[in-house]
Amino acid sequence: MAIDILLFFLLIVIAVAAIQRKDLLSCGVLFGGYSLIMAVVWTRLNAVDVAFTEASVGAGITTVLLIAAVSRTARTEDEPSPYRHKVQVFLIILISSLVLVFGLLDAPDFGDPGAPAAQHVAPRYIHESEHETGVLNMVTAVLASYRGYDTLGETTVIFTAGMCVIMLLRRKP
Repeated sequence: MAIDILLFFLLIVIAVAAIQRKDLLSCGVLFGGYSLIMAVVWTRLNAVDVAFTEASVGAGITTVLLIAAVSRTARTEDEPSPYRHKVQVFLIILISSLVLVFGLLDAPDFGDPGAPAAQHVAPRYIHESEHETGVLNMVTAVLASYRGYDTLGETTVIFTAGMCVIMLLRRKP
């Protein structure tokens, strides 16, 4: 329990530090540290597959790509944004937040046993996954068999993003 509280406060400190930094390189390093601590949090929650993904993609690949992108640009911000730009950004954030809040008003409560997913989908995955797929690990059965196309789509998006970053960062002759 104490380690969870420590991890929580460490995440808050790193997030605030990343927001306050003006040097983009140090922000990239802080984001990598944040992802690494999130991997520990996922491990503490017994979600080892998510922890592995967070450590490899979040702390590993993303940090390397951020540092590579910073090496191709200026490390610090040039000028503060004009007031008009800040107002536009604030309005976009405000409208997006309101849409999100009003969209979630009809969502079932977190952990509600009467939610549609808890009534039909989850029991089927829990009780039938080994029989239907032949895979002993329930998480692997869901990700690879039931949600295979979703996982393929996510992998395709990550691969495409990686290729775009490589094309953007390559040196021009």
